Amino acid sequence: MTINPELMNPEPIHPEPMSRESMNPEPMNLEQVNPGPVMIAVSGVKNSGKTTLITRLIPILHSRGLKVATIKHDGHDFEPDIPGTDSDRHRRAGACGTAVFSANRWMVVHEGPPDDVEAIARCFPEADLILLEGFKYSPYPKIEVIRRGNSAGSVCDPGSLLAVVTDLGEEELQSTLPESVQILDLNDIERIAGIIYDAWQKMRKAEAGERHGRGNQSPAGGRAEWGSSSGSESAEML
Repeated sequence: MTINPELMNPEPIHPEPMSRESMNPEPMNLEQVNPGPVMIAVSGVKNSGKTTLITRLIPILHSRGLKVATIKHDGHDFEPDIPGTDSDRHRRAGACGTAVFSANRWMVVHEGPPDDVEAIARCFPEADLILLEGFKYSPYPKIEVIRRGNSAGSVCDPGSLLAVVTDLGEEELQSTLPESVQILDLNDIERIAGIIYDAWQKMRKAEAGERHGRGNQSPAGGRAEWGSSSGSESAEML
């Protein structure tokens, strides 16, 4: 085998000198760091009107400049695709996961339980806020829906409640709530959206302060302590 002599004596590499700007970078703007979406739950017992409330809240929160994603827990099982489509046939044939995408959107179906809710949330890095439907036993800050004829008392930890929204009078509620928990009319969507937006702002400011204290390092997942959970706890908070 013949060895190229140029490879035995390569030209010396002279690195470019560091500029003053690279040696003294500008301080990081905390507002430009994406810490990940804030997660707030809309909770309540079955058939309390959680889905309806979320669909009414999203346009208002969007009008305030927030990109909103949603995560819903299904207590049973569900068909993730349209029966008979190519991707549905792939899944039924035994694929452990399928993905479909076009120029406008994409969808991933992953067989098996998720590690935790945080893992699902990482699918939406562009979101400012994720509304969780359900999660009544979780530590996430939440709005609880109590609707006449369906329930009359709170089932959530009052320490995690931002507000209770209901069509009942306060004297009809069969729960004693802390003074810090607001009780709002179920149809006062603007005020409910305002509570969520204010909570989002407070959590963002708290996260910015934490990052500043850690030398501008963004925490994994980017969520405040209030809204964190481990995988082992996820099944218990629904």
